[in-house]
Amino acid sequence: MPDSSMLHPSSADCHAGWHAHLSLAYARDSGATRLTGRRHSGPLRVQKPLYPEGPDVCHTIVIHPPGGVVGGDRLALDATAAEGAHVVLTTPGAAKWYRANGKTSGQQVQLTAGAGAAIEWLPQESIFYDDAHVELQHGVELAADASYVGCEILCLGRRASGESLNTGRIHQRTHIRRGGKLLWWEQGVLTPHTIASPLGLAGHTVCATLLAVGAAFSADLLAAVRALGESQPGAVHGAASTANAASGAPAGIQAGAAHWGATLAGKHVLAVRHLGHDSEAARELMLAAMRLIRPALLGRAALAPRSWRT
Repeated sequence: MPDSSMLHPSSADCHAGWHAHLSLAYARDSGATRLTGRRHSGPLRVQKPLYPEGPDVCHTIVIHPPGGVVGGDRLALDATAAEGAHVVLTTPGAAKWYRANGKTSGQQVQLTAGAGAAIEWLPQESIFYDDAHVELQHGVELAADASYVGCEILCLGRRASGESLNTGRIHQRTHIRRGGKLLWWEQGVLTPHTIASPLGLAGHTVCATLLAVGAAFSADLLAAVRALGESQPGAVHGAASTANAASGAPAGIQAGAAHWGATLAGKHVLAVRHLGHDSEAARELMLAAMRLIRPALLGRAALAPRSWRT
C-alpha cells in the first residue's frame, strides 16, 4: 500500500505548492485498447490516445503543463489496464525538479494491470537541480499473468551547465507485486554524500534502471542484454556491476567509468542498471535493452517512443 506520508504531506509542505492528480483507465473494446476513463485535478493532463502500433496498444503522453516541479508541488498518477489491455505511458520531455526553497516536492505513480494486460512505463529522464528535495514512490500491481516494463533515468544535477547536486535529498521507493506476491521492493536516499561515496554511486551523475516483469526470461536474453555494455568505452559490465549498483557494494566500482549490468531476480524479474555521466548514452542503452526485451516479453516489435526523439 502507498505510504501515507507520501499521500498526505505535512502542512509545512502543503502551502504554496500545486497538487495535481491524474487517474486513467483502459479496457479492451472491439479488438482495441481504449482509454475509457480519465479524471484530473490540477496541472496534470493527457493528450489524445495514440495508436502508432495499431489498435492493440494504446499510447498515452502524460503532460505536466508547468514544465517543472518546485518545492511543495505534489504529483499523483494512477493508471489501470483492465483484462487484455496494453498501455504505453510516456512523457513529452524531461521532468525538471527544481530547488526545494524549504519545501519537499513529490510524485506518486500507481500502475495496475489485470489478467493478460501489459503496462509500459517509459517517461523521459528526470533532472534534479541542486538543492532539490524530492520524494518518489512507484507502485505496480499485476495480475498473475500480466506484464510490466518500466524505465527510469535520473540525472543528478545539470552536468552540461556545470551544476552538481551539492545539497538536496531524493528519496525513492519502488514495489512490484504479481499475483499478490511481492517480487520487487527497493528504497534508497540519494544525497551528495551517497552520490560521491564508493558505497553509493561512486560519483556518477546519471543512474538508469529498467525493470521487466512477466513470463520467465531466458538465459540467452540475459546474456544479450549484458553484452550491450560492451559498446561503452572503458565500461564495467556484467552481473557484478548490476549487483553493486543495486546494493551499494564497492567491489568493482571505478570512479568515472560507466557501469552496465543485468540480472534476474527469480525467473520473472529482469533488472537492468546503468551508471554513468551522460544522459544521452543512458537513453540509448535503455532503448537498446528494450529492443531485446519487448519482443521476448510482450511478443511485440521493438519500440522507441516518438516523444523520446523530439
